[in-house]
Amino acid sequence: MPSNILRLAILVFGIVLMSMSFDILAHGVDDKTRMFLEQNTGVQFIPFIYIGAKHMFTGYDHILFLVGVIFFLYRSRDVLLYISMFTIGHSITLLWGVLGDIQVNPYLIDAIIGFSVVYKGFDNLGGFKRLLSKQPSTKLAVLIFGLFHGFGLATKLQEFELASDGLITNMIAFNIGVELGQFMALAFIVIAINFWRKSPSFQRFATTTNTMLMSAGLMLIGLQLTGYYLS
Repeated sequence: MPSNILRLAILVFGIVLMSMSFDILAHGVDDKTRMFLEQNTGVQFIPFIYIGAKHMFTGYDHILFLVGVIFFLYRSRDVLLYISMFTIGHSITLLWGVLGDIQVNPYLIDAIIGFSVVYKGFDNLGGFKRLLSKQPSTKLAVLIFGLFHGFGLATKLQEFELASDGLITNMIAFNIGVELGQFMALAFIVIAINFWRKSPSFQRFATTTNTMLMSAGLMLIGLQLTGYYLS
């Protein structure tokens, strides 16, 4: 029974990845949110929390990276530590990018975010130990990639001419929303992974999942670089 569920889960995951549109993979902004951001003035704390949460919860590149980050973390303390490193990184560059108007090419940033997914999947498969005979610092990697993920979030907001009135408060609210969305996504991920850890099929599940993470990351890189060269 567990192996049948495993195959079904992998099949569903693969279908979802293959059926995602370019806009979804780039976690674009829907028309309703776009209209709100373009017309908004003044402090809108709750709406920006909601937008931030939805943006992270539907940001597949961020979620895929987080899957890789927590995949082999067995203690809640370690999960909290690594997620905190990621949070610190993306919070810094999200706020810095928007408030400081730091312009970064969105396609290249999203390509690097795709690479972060490939990196973590390769790391989880023991690729660096076999290739380099040593393990690079996972904490440092999560922090550095967190910085790039933050710039990725910032580039989405920079597509709009956000009103300066209340901008700082709105960005803090957006960042809070991002953390809430991240927490909700992680709750489902942790439950699923903990379920498979109790199954004899976990090692096969781990290998297959991290291989698929690498494949999804490569697909993201290809899509973003295509967008970069065609833009």
